[in-house]
Amino acid sequence: MEYLGTVITGTVGVDAHVIGTKIISRALRDAGFKVIELGAQTPPEEFIMAAQETAADAMLISSLYGMAELDLEGFRQKCIEAGLDDIILYLGGILGVSRRDFPEDEARFKAMGFDRVYPPDADIRAAIEDLKGDLARRRAARAQGY
Repeated sequence: MEYLGTVITGTVGVDAHVIGTKIISRALRDAGFKVIELGAQTPPEEFIMAAQETAADAMLISSLYGMAELDLEGFRQKCIEAGLDDIILYLGGILGVSRRDFPEDEARFKAMGFDRVYPPDADIRAAIEDLKGDLARRRAARAQGY
């Protein structure tokens, strides 16, 4: 199987909902990715350290307890400061408390620097296809010197 890249997975903050990330990690491995699973209740800084240590291509972060905005405030900037300027950032789950409007959540997290944002019922196969496409575009841009 072709190696597609290295991906960091886990739940952020004090979120203990790890089953989803286990399923995502398995699907990524089956698709040809090397996966570094951080598990549950992972501080944002640990995602960054793991990405630095493994030269990861992407981070797929899950949050199901509704506090993602607080947990991930300034996350893209912290990645840039750590030398991870072009790492691909995906976020999915229940991103806020109470009734939510997903398009508003998606816009909010994209403005925070996430490349893609998924609702709790997202199809992992579609996300993996998105990731393959995003990685291919990034590699093409690098080859052209961008």
